[in-house]
Amino acid sequence: MVKRLAKRGRSLGLPDDAFEQRRPVKGQITKREVRAVSLYSLGLCQDSVVWDIGAGTGSVSVEAALISSQGQVYAIERDTDSLPLLEANVSQWGGDNIQIVSGEAPAALRDLPDPDSVFVGGSGGNLSEILEYTVSRLTPRGSIVVNLAVLERTQEAYHLLKKLGLSAELTQVTSARGKEMPDGAVRLESLNPVFVVSARREG
Repeated sequence: MVKRLAKRGRSLGLPDDAFEQRRPVKGQITKREVRAVSLYSLGLCQDSVVWDIGAGTGSVSVEAALISSQGQVYAIERDTDSLPLLEANVSQWGGDNIQIVSGEAPAALRDLPDPDSVFVGGSGGNLSEILEYTVSRLTPRGSIVVNLAVLERTQEAYHLLKKLGLSAELTQVTSARGKEMPDGAVRLESLNPVFVVSARREG
């Protein structure tokens, strides 16, 4: 099914296992359910300039590039172990409008064009610095979406974005997937909850 999708083109909503991921640790990816909420919250347009900070293996970048097909997506990643996987996924699923940027934010952002939308999937411990810098570069009515697993960091991001003059919202995404048992019954397996902080510059 995955190979067939690659040949025919595709719509949004790739399954998680379509992406190359780190082995033996698997699952360090923005899950499909969280990806859907995050992409919607970014408010992408066809010609948006998008920064994907902490792009990881690129699941958000390749989906964002499909929506912003006439724009440009910059996939910023500092982890050299993740870069080959990011490159493979962009090659497999991405378009010509994705540029991979190797480096650590916020320094790696300085030569990029101003963003309309910013997704922060990883910060390397520099969350405050990254948010302050991205807000300083964000276009009018631009948006920032941050995915976090820890409540304390979530509160920090939420309050900082409000302090920087953006309107902010907080959502917890909690989902579960069905898993078939040997007897044919189906039970639900919960995924780790993710906090989604979304913010927008008004005017």
